[in-house]
Amino acid sequence: METTTKNPPAPPAPASLAETGLADDLLTQLLVKTLYTGDATGTQLAERLAVPYSVLEAMVQHVRVQKLVEVRGASGAGTAGYRYAITDLGRDRAQSYLDVCQYVGPAPVPLTQYVHYMRGLAATRGYVDRGRLNSGFSHLVVNPATLDQLGPAVNSGKSLFLYGAPGNGKTVVAEGIGRALGGEIFVPHALEVGGQIITMFDPVNHRPMESDSDGMQALLAGTSHDRRWIRIRRPVVVVGGELVLEMLDLSFNPISKFYEAPLQLKSNGGVFIVDDFGRQRIPPRDLLNRWIVPLESRVDYLTLHTGRKFQVPFDVLIIFATNLKPESLADEAFLRRIPYKILARNPSLDEFARIFELNCRRLALQFDPVVVEYLHRRYYQPRNIPMRACHPRDLLEQVVDMCRYQNREPVITRELLDAACSSYFVEDEQDIRRATDLMHSGSHA
Repeated sequence: METTTKNPPAPPAPASLAETGLADDLLTQLLVKTLYTGDATGTQLAERLAVPYSVLEAMVQHVRVQKLVEVRGASGAGTAGYRYAITDLGRDRAQSYLDVCQYVGPAPVPLTQYVHYMRGLAATRGYVDRGRLNSGFSHLVVNPATLDQLGPAVNSGKSLFLYGAPGNGKTVVAEGIGRALGGEIFVPHALEVGGQIITMFDPVNHRPMESDSDGMQALLAGTSHDRRWIRIRRPVVVVGGELVLEMLDLSFNPISKFYEAPLQLKSNGGVFIVDDFGRQRIPPRDLLNRWIVPLESRVDYLTLHTGRKFQVPFDVLIIFATNLKPESLADEAFLRRIPYKILARNPSLDEFARIFELNCRRLALQFDPVVVEYLHRRYYQPRNIPMRACHPRDLLEQVVDMCRYQNREPVITRELLDAACSSYFVEDEQDIRRATDLMHSGSHA
């Protein structure tokens, strides 16, 4: 059984206009709009449109014949070195094109080519074994039993509920799943559907694996992949309380007259984390109903403002991270479509100590296990405070803050820990009396 993810083959560079899958008119419009923004050589045009110049050359000559473009010099051999500029007639034509759509950038990828690529990507995903999953969580302390639940859930390719008390690292665990999947994929700069442009690449949620200079060198060498696609790390997209239904549909800008892809489409091939699920401004039922069909069929349906509806792949691992019980958020029909519901448990005392040590290392503090024993005996036991995975980080950061305020080297002392606990844990008189009584009874014993 294949347990490693193969990086999918790069989409090959088109050798002809037909291989781009785009209409001649669409590319011509994009070329004229590009020159409207400034003069460019043939090579620079190829770079901006992300299409080999050999594909564009006949089109450039055609717009020259139409008097839309003229040559204003040369900086190299052949027509690729000519410096092209737009004419007055070309400027008027560009204005009319921009009135229809203001998109200027890399040429889009047709929907059919995107669907074909996503099918190939699904075939190369492989499976996650225990060692690979552990590597994704090597920077965290996670209960082995929880990891053994996560592994099959990830391999299923289906969605899962990650629930439990706040502060136990549900979001961090969800992001660890993305690390464990790892690898890289290609995402189009933009899609073309029925003559409409949908931008796909998002610098906020996509991490490129190559620089612009790398792309230019590949174009000059003539050995590049299809530059309309950009190589990125497998996406891990996180949304929280700001999520609304509109973010899951195409976003049409009436001024620029092109679309932006919804979040789940940008997440394709990766992980989509809905953090603090149930805290959104929309009812959980509405959000879940939006995904009933995609979760079952693994395809989603989007609609253009023209009314045209089209189908896109839904190859996304959706993780609902919540501190609410799943049954309080969804009915049986929906929960059946999410077979994995995994509890993010409170850490044990040993796990708490290991998390404490990791955070000491992160903050350059000297770790002493006696400190953890003191916290357990002084606060957690007598006040019946449940241990949370976030407590070591939060308490130690307060200790560092106090040391800086006192103009001293960061160090852990009982006095500083007491001060941190005093401001961190919510106290009442009954808690304090019970803790004091238990401490006194322990000292008499």
